[in-house]
Amino acid sequence: MNKRLTEIFSVLPDCDTFADVGCDHGYMTLAMLKAGKCKRAIISDISEKCLQKARELLSGYILDGRVDSVVCDGLEKVGKCDLALIAGMGGEEIISIVKNAPHLPENLVLQPMKNVDKVRVACVEAGYRIEKDYVFFASGIYYNLILLQKGEDKLSQEEIEFGRTNLLEKGGDFKAMLYQEIEKYKVFLNNDSLPKESRAEMQARIEKLERYV
Repeated sequence: MNKRLTEIFSVLPDCDTFADVGCDHGYMTLAMLKAGKCKRAIISDISEKCLQKARELLSGYILDGRVDSVVCDGLEKVGKCDLALIAGMGGEEIISIVKNAPHLPENLVLQPMKNVDKVRVACVEAGYRIEKDYVFFASGIYYNLILLQKGEDKLSQEEIEFGRTNLLEKGGDFKAMLYQEIEKYKVFLNNDSLPKESRAEMQARIEKLERYV
């Protein structure tokens, strides 16, 4: 697995039934089964063609009855599981999957590609508590990774925007991401034609980001 998948795998808890939603090639399910982190798994994808790649990789486990596969949108036909992974999708798409799921698992691991702040709010509203929520860097991209467990939670505005674990631990990748954003705004500020109002907004944003690094 590449660095991104390895990082995601590292936060997946042990479970009985693992659901890999939008499973792509099925690498994560294979890793879970090989490591003994799940007893059985369900792979799903909205595309029959994409799901077939995972079926081929996991053919032995499918024959043994340890892996089921289903073509569906999100968790629609996945059935009951105690851990689901949804990675590599847009935040709005993940929110839609969570809101429309017939059954929500005890644990969720999410890796949204954008709109992570909206994902945090939607998951807490759906009855989840955030256990981990941090940024990691892989292949030139900063990713957000969220581990959730059913329970009550309340997020501050800062936690919604930046992620709880990032604020508590201030990890190197999180700081590097903020530095990158700060430098981007500083470049914009060098533009003499920038409107006064926009300049003030950018300067305020820089000052806010600097407080966290």
